[in-house]
Parts: sequence; structure tokens; C-alpha cells
Amino acid sequence: MNNRSSFEQDVEHLYLAHSGWLKNWLRKRLHETADADDLAQDTFVRIIGARRPVNELRQPLAYLATIANSLLINRWRRQAVERAYQHVLAEQPQALEISPEDKYLLIETLVEVDELLHGMPAGMREIFLLSQLDGLTYKQIGSQLGLSVDKVQKSMSKAFALCYASQFE
Repeated sequence: MNNRSSFEQDVEHLYLAHSGWLKNWLRKRLHETADADDLAQDTFVRIIGARRPVNELRQPLAYLATIANSLLINRWRRQAVERAYQHVLAEQPQALEISPEDKYLLIETLVEVDELLHGMPAGMREIFLLSQLDGLTYKQIGSQLGLSVDKVQKSMSKAFALCYASQFE
């Protein structure tokens, strides 16, 4: 008796039919077999997690490439954050060296902040950063960007709502 769902069978069929192609596609972009294999596996984990039907995909390779490309972008963004963190850390006195566990948690937090900021529309992100990093008032931001204080305030409210919501995802 087969206890597997039709969704699981469909994903298995998709995997068997196209995982080799996906791994080759990723190898061309990464130039490393182990990383390509890991990202191919992560692609199918994401498909399983989404639980969207895959049995009637008209373009399964495009579907797989889209998901894998998203994972690649996330990976490259994380690597950029890690490099920036390493650069800043290298410039600090040795007394500020932190444990590997704390370093991991810090990088995870930086990646989450980076994803949150990149998830905001460009205008909202600019307003948010001018307020939170540069310390400008809403009036100063409005003057600098040619916006009303009301528009700045509404953008900041939406940005804060996104920040708040991100804490509960």
C-alpha cells in the first residue's frame, strides 16, 4: 500500500526528471559541485515547503531555475554581508573579537536586516534610512527628497509596520 500523497509523488517525479539538469545549471553559475548540489537540494526543499502543485507545470525547468536563482541571490547577498562584516571586524582591535556562535548570530541578524531593507520599496527604504541612520527629522527628509511631511510620515509608518511584522514571521 502506498502511503505517499500524490504531491510527494509529483515532487519525486520532478526531482528524478530534472534534478540533474538543475545541478548542471547551478554548477555553471557557482563553479563548485558541492554548492550546486546543496542549492539544488534546497530548491526542492523550498518546493516541498510551498506545497504548490507541480504535476501540471508547463515549464518545469523555468520553474526550477526561478526558485534556484532566488536561492542564489540570497546566498550571494549573505556572502556580501559576511564579507562586509569580516572587513569591519578586521579593522577592530583584537579585544573586540567575538565567539564563533556570536559571530553566526550577528551575521544572521545582519542578513535579516538586509532582507528586510531590500523588501521595502526603494523610496520607503531611502526615507527609513535617512531617519534611522542619518537621524534626520521628517521635515528634513521631506525637504531633501521634495516630499510632504505627511508623505514621509506615512512611509515611515509603513516601514515600521514591516519591521514589526518581520519579528513574527
